[in-house]
Amino acid sequence: MCGIAGTYRWPDGKAVTDRLADTLAHRGPDGAGRYSHRAGDGEVHLGHRRLAIIDLSDTGAQPMVSGGLALSYNGELYNAPELRAELTATGVRFRGTSDTEVLLEAWRRWGTDCLPRLRGMFALAVFDERTGELVLARDQLGIKPLFLLRRGAGLVFASELKALAAVTGGSLEVDHAALVASLLYYWVPDSRCAFREAEKLPPGSWLRIRPDGRVERGRYFSLRDVAHEGRGSEPPDLAAVVEESTRRHLLSDVPVATFLSGGLDSSYLTALAARHQPGISAYTIGFRAEDAKFEAMPDDLRYARQVAQRFGVDLHEIEIAPNVLDLLPRMTYHLDEPIGDPAAINTFLICSAAREAGVKVMLSGMGADELFAGYRKHLANLIALRYQRVPRPLRRGVSAAVDKLPVATSRRGYRSVRFAKRFLSFAELPEETAFRRSYTMYDRGELLALLDPDLAPAVEDVLSEHADVYRDNELDDFVNRMCLGDARMFLPGLNLTYTDRSSMAASTEVRVPYVDVEVVKAAFAVPGDRKIVGRQGKAVLKEAATSILPREIVYRPKGLFSAPLRAWMSRDLAPLVREVINDGELVRSGFLRRDALMRLAAEDAAGQRDFSKHLWHVLTLEYWYRGATSGSGQRQAA
Repeated sequence: MCGIAGTYRWPDGKAVTDRLADTLAHRGPDGAGRYSHRAGDGEVHLGHRRLAIIDLSDTGAQPMVSGGLALSYNGELYNAPELRAELTATGVRFRGTSDTEVLLEAWRRWGTDCLPRLRGMFALAVFDERTGELVLARDQLGIKPLFLLRRGAGLVFASELKALAAVTGGSLEVDHAALVASLLYYWVPDSRCAFREAEKLPPGSWLRIRPDGRVERGRYFSLRDVAHEGRGSEPPDLAAVVEESTRRHLLSDVPVATFLSGGLDSSYLTALAARHQPGISAYTIGFRAEDAKFEAMPDDLRYARQVAQRFGVDLHEIEIAPNVLDLLPRMTYHLDEPIGDPAAINTFLICSAAREAGVKVMLSGMGADELFAGYRKHLANLIALRYQRVPRPLRRGVSAAVDKLPVATSRRGYRSVRFAKRFLSFAELPEETAFRRSYTMYDRGELLALLDPDLAPAVEDVLSEHADVYRDNELDDFVNRMCLGDARMFLPGLNLTYTDRSSMAASTEVRVPYVDVEVVKAAFAVPGDRKIVGRQGKAVLKEAATSILPREIVYRPKGLFSAPLRAWMSRDLAPLVREVINDGELVRSGFLRRDALMRLAAEDAAGQRDFSKHLWHVLTLEYWYRGATSGSGQRQAA
């Protein structure tokens, strides 16, 4: 796990690459390297920051150069032992034991055809000294990031957007359409980038640039194709697939620990990991009692302790009572783009605690909800289909009654009321619109009312993009349509993004065994009526987990890997909210409308509506925008 960066036929490329790599130092504090070579009438420079996980010796250092190929690589290959054996059988001799060397030799033998053979998470740059070509590639599911920027025949790339922003001399312009998308989702979709000129290399794809400036792109993996191929397939032994993935994800020459929230996904992984690595450490979080009570949060800690005791896990408990006024700007910087999910703070604090204890690698249960329909929105959208058959006068009466209920008083919040109001906001809408509304922040009218009227076309463009992605399949299974939409948008755009940035900010590698090619294939071979059974989401995964976990863990109420936002908003952050509404850069620039923000804050403070997540995201967007448009950052687009 590392940070990679480089330039190709870029002015002052050596110095630029050094600055790129310096900006990524937190991703790789164990070592730094650089490689330079002629590329046509220009030069290529590859930079690397190393977090040593496998083969801690110098034979694993990067950029790795051998036989006319140079590789700078970020990630882990969990099938490296099998690939090594296959290559050894053809006569390849390896100097060390790193997966980097395996990847380099696989590239030498198969070129881009090696990419579908790789099982892991990765972003890479390979330069061929003979042809002068540079190839960039990203893993199948978008676990690892790769940003790039092209100007003329030149290209610059890095693991994080902040590195590109730091070396382009303030010339990057904010893409307001991407910020509109951020407001809608509370994250920037993987298809967009917060700066106009920059882009994210799509998951499952590669890009080749030649000395004459020609660029070729290719795609070697498609989630849509996987979902289609899964239809009618014989569902595999899911317990065996998940255990095999978990075992592979333990491959490491340094200690590995787990996240353990006490929920199904992390408990299942932790139990499986303990089977293969007895005494493994796990990290869990708790909140201040008054915050948890106000938020009406479940007691996850009790379940985490139960799992740890049963499987001999060394549990480390961390109470989260952060100085959010200090953490907010720090997290905004590390997250690269405006992301309004406070779970990023949890990840950062857990990874920081683990790193202080000497742990470099952690396993996360990320991805199970998306692939196996575990979110409340999945069940809620199914229930909405039945609700639409209720007589309209009765539905009007229910809506009017729920609308009058408060979501909070001065002493506590009412989670069931929040859920009811949320459900009624989308329950009568058409399928794609309802699904979007079930997990996004605003409906079309609310978003238009919040923004500069000139941004109306951007709103329509963002809404159309969601519809296009959601409908881009031929599945006749509503649940799997939702899962596919999540795997293509929600997972890479939000959860994998904040997990990567938050963990790497603490110089820690997080691995995600559910977000594995073989697990994904297995997930889409399972029909939707086995994922949601009755009112149980993730039913098929729960069935698999009962082979090792007690039923009281498997079938406990779903927890939340989140934060006590309402408590923070009512206490720690209230003055900052007022400041941003009255004198923030977003309001002063005209991007956001002050009157609309004031209504959000007033209704939230009165306890009539829960806009805590909306306001939190406005704060993250404000801090990001200040940095992006300041003299030290970027200038605003015209």
